[in-house]
Amino acid sequence: MNLPNRGFPEYFKRIRREGIVWNHKRVRRVYKKLGMAKRKKVKRRIPNPKKQPLLQPIRMNLTWSMDFMQDTLENGRKFRVLNIIDDFNRESLTINISYSFPSEKVIEILEEVIEWRGKPESIRTDNGTEFIAHAFTNFCIRKNIEHIKIQKGKPTQNSYIERFNRSYREDVLDAYIFEDLNQVRIATELFMEDYNNEHPHESLGDKSPIEFLNAVNCGKLNAQSIHTSLPQLTAL
Repeated sequence: MNLPNRGFPEYFKRIRREGIVWNHKRVRRVYKKLGMAKRKKVKRRIPNPKKQPLLQPIRMNLTWSMDFMQDTLENGRKFRVLNIIDDFNRESLTINISYSFPSEKVIEILEEVIEWRGKPESIRTDNGTEFIAHAFTNFCIRKNIEHIKIQKGKPTQNSYIERFNRSYREDVLDAYIFEDLNQVRIATELFMEDYNNEHPHESLGDKSPIEFLNAVNCGKLNAQSIHTSLPQLTAL
């Protein structure tokens, strides 16, 4: 029976049990020459973040939420989607489609959004590898952005973007069969235009994200009064 991960001590004992009297050094030399001296992989344990309340922002760029989704093309190849929304008015700031998202690419996308939208005070994410990478952590520190990480296995602690993800999946990913990423991007642009400008949100007084933001900026609407008149989200 082939047991390549048992390690040298067990192999040495098994050889002795078979009656072979090679000494310890000789067995180790053979063990190394056969390429069996492999470094054991240690699973990296990520500390579970503290539970934080999910609060309703009272102005734009106070808190953004980010999350990844995954789907497949008609040929079976997987692709990923990066969503970023402003929790204040649920506006979709970007929906990015790609086969992969290394941390450097995530940072590049964030910087593009910040350039036209302004910088958020905080960003809420899960504990995905792209978000816990040193590059992303250093980016948040450099930009003075608080990185709020939800607890592991608690997607409801990021429920603003989870609700957005559901709408996007129902209206785009589950609604069509895509042959390539360009088709996904075209359908996504149409969805984003409709979602931001036409989709009524109960939590925004049945206004679309852009309508709500414009009404607040023009002084026609008090954001705090609208939010407090509706059921409030507390700690999840």
